[in-house]
Amino acid sequence: MLMAVRTQAHSADGSATDSAVEMATMGFSEVSSLLWQEREALELLLFKLVEERLIVAAGESKWLPAANREVETVVEQLRAVEVRRAVEVAEIVRGLGRSESVTLQELAALAAEPWAAILNDHRTAMLALVAELEQTSTQNRALLAMGARSIRETLLALTESVDTYDGRGVASAAGPRSVIMDEHA
Repeated sequence: MLMAVRTQAHSADGSATDSAVEMATMGFSEVSSLLWQEREALELLLFKLVEERLIVAAGESKWLPAANREVETVVEQLRAVEVRRAVEVAEIVRGLGRSESVTLQELAALAAEPWAAILNDHRTAMLALVAELEQTSTQNRALLAMGARSIRETLLALTESVDTYDGRGVASAAGPRSVIMDEHA
């Protein structure tokens, strides 16, 4: 949060004064710090999603609940940092006499150098991380769907005959059949 007290933050015509700009500069430092925390949380989330994918690929499904709890913990941390950043950004734009709802790109446009470049660098890095997260999530969903289909087919093979696949590639049963199981194996 901004530490100094605002005194006369706007001139008579409603534009931001030097005092408001100075206050915003202090806020940009805090926003940058929060963006670093957010980036670190996104990187940790990416790591945890890759970890989940490796667990599924290794067939170690017993570890999925623990891995999922870790993902949920990181998501909660990320949300907390996002809220703190939103509050800080709202404080900055209010001090500059602007609306509270601005994107990171718009905030960078409002900032003087070096903050504009710093905020744009954060934005670029975060966009790349989000793209990686989306790709990893898509891969995880595909791998989990394949695993679920494999389990269904295995269970179906134990109870019924798998003679064909339907138009979606899902195994379909031809009917009941006998199964011999070795109780001593």
